[in-house]
Amino acid sequence: MTTQPELARVAFTDLARHGDRPAVLTADGTVTYRELAALVDRTAARLGTERRLVVLAAGNSLDSLVGYLAALSGGHPLLLAPADKPEALASLVSAYDPDALLWPGGGDGTPMLQERRPGTRHDLHPDLALLLSTSGSTGSPKLVRLSHTNLSANAEAIAEYLQIGPDDRAATTLPLHYCYGLSVVNSHLVRGAGLVLTDLSVVDPCFWDLFRDQGATSFAAVPYTFDLLERVRFADKDLPRLRYVTQAGGRLAPEKVRTWAETGQRRGWDLFVMYGATEATARMAYLPPDLAADHAETIGVPVPGGTFRIDPVEDLADGELVYTGPNVMLGYAETPADLALGREITELRTGDLARQQENGLYQVVGRRSRFVKIVGLRVDLGQVERILAGMGITAAAAGTDDLLVAAVEGGHDGGMLAKVLAGNLGLPRAAVVVHAVEQLPRLATGKIDYPAVRSLAAPEVTPVPDSDSGAAAVPGAAVPGTAPGGQAGIRQIFMDALECGSVADDDTFVSLDGDSLSYVAVSVRLEGVLGKLPSDWHLLPVKELERRRPARKKRFVSFLETSLVVRAAAIVCVVATHVELFTFQTAHLLFAVAGYNFARFQLAEERVPRLRRQFRGLARIVVPSVLFIAVAYLLTDHYTVANIFLLNAMVGPEQVTTQWHFWFVELLVYILLAVGALMAIPWVDRWERRAPFLFALGLVGVALLSRYDLVDPGLPKPPPVFWIFALGWALARARTNLHRLTVSLITVLTLPGFFNSTVREVTVAAGILLLAWVPALPVPALLRRVTGWLAAASLYIYLTHWLVYPVLLPVSQVLAVAGSLVFGVGYWALCRWAPGAWTAVKTRRKRARPALARTGP
Repeated sequence: MTTQPELARVAFTDLARHGDRPAVLTADGTVTYRELAALVDRTAARLGTERRLVVLAAGNSLDSLVGYLAALSGGHPLLLAPADKPEALASLVSAYDPDALLWPGGGDGTPMLQERRPGTRHDLHPDLALLLSTSGSTGSPKLVRLSHTNLSANAEAIAEYLQIGPDDRAATTLPLHYCYGLSVVNSHLVRGAGLVLTDLSVVDPCFWDLFRDQGATSFAAVPYTFDLLERVRFADKDLPRLRYVTQAGGRLAPEKVRTWAETGQRRGWDLFVMYGATEATARMAYLPPDLAADHAETIGVPVPGGTFRIDPVEDLADGELVYTGPNVMLGYAETPADLALGREITELRTGDLARQQENGLYQVVGRRSRFVKIVGLRVDLGQVERILAGMGITAAAAGTDDLLVAAVEGGHDGGMLAKVLAGNLGLPRAAVVVHAVEQLPRLATGKIDYPAVRSLAAPEVTPVPDSDSGAAAVPGAAVPGTAPGGQAGIRQIFMDALECGSVADDDTFVSLDGDSLSYVAVSVRLEGVLGKLPSDWHLLPVKELERRRPARKKRFVSFLETSLVVRAAAIVCVVATHVELFTFQTAHLLFAVAGYNFARFQLAEERVPRLRRQFRGLARIVVPSVLFIAVAYLLTDHYTVANIFLLNAMVGPEQVTTQWHFWFVELLVYILLAVGALMAIPWVDRWERRAPFLFALGLVGVALLSRYDLVDPGLPKPPPVFWIFALGWALARARTNLHRLTVSLITVLTLPGFFNSTVREVTVAAGILLLAWVPALPVPALLRRVTGWLAAASLYIYLTHWLVYPVLLPVSQVLAVAGSLVFGVGYWALCRWAPGAWTAVKTRRKRARPALARTGP
């Protein structure tokens, strides 16, 4: 048995010394340093005292953090792998044969432990502490070997130049297994600061709610993050405790550095642009914030304790940047035998060409090596050429920080090859361009002219058509298409369901004006492509959804989001109840689902564009309803003009007649109009943004005054079902178990007596509780698409079944139900198709007019 001689130097594993200071803050509560230390000690005891190779499947969760710290404090060399990439995890486990595995999900704040053997089969060097994949790659057997000295030195250096103090709190915007994300953890723990632990995206409003609620003072960003921040109008957000933002993980364009640095100066926070690599335990240089706006093209100065020098490179004006410091790795590992090695290098040759300015700042001007980093992932250009060579294709690859460009000899399909490369390398499709050329460009020496290959990506070059759709395969272009196996591509799903002509990498369901009606159609089709969807899929960029696409395999059970299953089941029950096949009244449950979806889809963005979105969504309800009711008015004598204009609830008879058939649609429209007008008031908008859950609870409270007839008779009263709508709204804004428990208790306490029907009250309560506590429900795979159709068409089924089932009821009750469902789905499909068809007709007419003018007299 061996011991770890450097343990005393690992300052950030000595947790208990910070006492009751908050260490980890989540939506579910706070864990103090003393409590964190206890969890770490408990896990370390389970790992044992003999040093073993441990793999941690890491996520941004408390149990992952505990597993990380337990392995370090116990002296066990730890290999960090992504919990959300099972293929990468399996590859690393197969390559290194660890002695033990740690998994999130222990349930008590500690990870699950899988013992693969009681001791160890490995020869582990005493200095070895951590193994990380290189520079953003995942699943590769080539790992960076780091010591405890590396980790501590870099954590102290970062904490020093960022001036991290005990009162700082960093939000975890990057994964724990990524060296940049891990450095945020280490540098805060070393100073007794707090971690706002979350895996939410910065495009999710819930992230910013958590950020404010927990008093976060900083977050880390890669270049792509800043594109997302622009989309959510981060510059205008009210974040009183934000002290600084850090940027690394790839080069941020100088103009963007200037823009964000100036934004920070204006808003009262600093921008730290940083330069680093996994091989340097994260950071090698930083640009002081006061220099960022004027020297945005530089990487700044070395971190405390580190130094740079520039070694000449033959035939080049600029030399290679070389870094020396205590955070330089021990070396690489490519096989388990390499874990026995000690320090092999004392300096890091970065492969970057650099120069030092007169003011002492360093500037990187290019790369010496054949690697590029695209969207944070390192791409070996030689590997790209080898992949194509394995297909019998002669090729040359070049690239930038934004784009991979390959030239291939012969008449190959560039679009198809680009898809193959994107899939092999894990890159977004729009980040790969393949050009077919007669011969590869070469220099006079016969060597490949890589600058000429790179220039093929210039805008003036004719783009290669995508093989599936004919769309141009150019950087940033939307590339619709069909995936292998006949599955619709993710972009095509969005284009079909949201009736948009193109979908860019950074587009999300919400940014493309998705609403509760189209949400069903998109989510069901996405579930068929991606499997079980994450709860925040509607806020994830298309690029991220494409990255998560798994290999296709047959499934007998699908998991659909609970709100979809509830909608589908509720509308079937509504029709069956009216047909008297069975009695299960669920219409009021649909108001809870409507409130739930309103809060999720209609409260994003700023006030004015949000208002436009709300009224567009309202039009998608009103127009089909008015058109169908007008037809019903003409075909029958059951309805009045008041029905056509959705006014029967206001002017119609008090007694229940056929004129009350459309009460659900009328009340839903009234409620949506009212809340849309309410949220258009600036001070109401600000209140909802500052305290979204409390605001929703306030609406529930106001609505309950009407539910219990506590409102002055002379005052206007909200619709009698508004409190159920508000309960759904509150559920969508619930961020913690306490929030969900609060809504659940209100539901259970207030529903009894409302309907004077125990079955009906229990049914509605059960549906709301499912929304609160169960993210997804199993559905037979054969019924997945049918369930989606029913949920998407629920409003249309409700509208049309009043005319359909009386015709079929004399034949069969079952036929009456089935016919009503089929007709409603058909009307839904017609309403989705008609706007696009009308637009196409108008476009053809516009194109025809000039031709007619040219052929006229």
